[in-house]
Parts: sequence; structure tokens; C-alpha cells
Amino acid sequence: MKEGQVPDLYDKIQGESTGLGKLLEKIPGLSGYMEKGRRREADQLLRETISARLEQSRVQLGSVQAELSRDIIKAMDHAEPLGRVDTGLRGLAGKIKDAPQGYAGFFDAVKVKEDDLARIYAFDEKMLNVSDEVQAGVDALAKAVRDNGDIGGAIRELDNTIQQANRDWSSRDEVIMGIS
Repeated sequence: MKEGQVPDLYDKIQGESTGLGKLLEKIPGLSGYMEKGRRREADQLLRETISARLEQSRVQLGSVQAELSRDIIKAMDHAEPLGRVDTGLRGLAGKIKDAPQGYAGFFDAVKVKEDDLARIYAFDEKMLNVSDEVQAGVDALAKAVRDNGDIGGAIRELDNTIQQANRDWSSRDEVIMGIS
């Protein structure tokens, strides 16, 4: 595995089946149900990881805001766009954490087709990459504040990344709801 690459959570969970789980998989009809349960667990773990990363970026953004506030003029100039970035980041992290699971259970109101599961999982993996992009944007903003660089430009780039991520996440919801 390459440095920085996250292992596929579904494969990891699949590989950690217990002896009892492997025995139960031999019961007709049960193995498909158990596999869907593992997919659901992997999806939830991935979303929790992404959300935690975004929350960590938000914490760092708060530190950048505190550093920026040492210069009252700069703080006032950038307060509104930084607030918008913080709100967007909080909303994105919350949407990802609280999103419906990638696979709906037997009695769930929303059913997700098997062929859509791969698309949903791809959205989630894309969001993992987005969490890295957000962190890079926060790092760039911190550097701009520290070095008296283009703070406005760094804020705009970060805001654009977060807005695009929100649009992308809406596409995931459309797959789950059967819209696309």
C-alpha cells in the first residue's frame, strides 16, 4: 500500500469475518444479507473517518482565525468569508456523518440497488480525498496568515473546495433517493 493510502474498509471488514460468521454465511440467503451488513459497516466507518478529518480541519481553521485576530484590521476584513468557510465546513462534516447508510436494510424505507452501491462508495472515497484537499486549503490559509500572503485568495480557494464538496455530496443523496 502506498504511503497515505487508506485501506479499503469493506475489504478489511470482509477479511475479519469470525469463525461463526463464516459458518453462518453457508446458510442459504444469509450470506448476501451478511455481506450487505459488512458493506453498511464499511460505509459508516468511512463516513465517520471523513467527518472526523473535516472536524479536525475545522479545529485548525479556528486556530488560524485566532491567529488572524491578532491584527484587528485583517480580522475584520476576512471575518465574513472565514465565517462562511467555517459554516460550510461544519455543514459538510455534519452531512457526511449523518448521511443515510450506503445500503438500506430489508425494512428501511429507502432501498438502494446493488449497482448503485459502487457509485455511493465511490462518492464516499472521493470525499476522503476532499478531506485531504480541505486540510491542504486550511494549511495554505495558515501559511498565508503567517507569511502575510494572499489571505483572501486562500480563503476563496478553501471556500470553493468546500462548496464543490457540498455539491458532490448532494449527488450521493440523489443516488440513494433514486433520483439519478
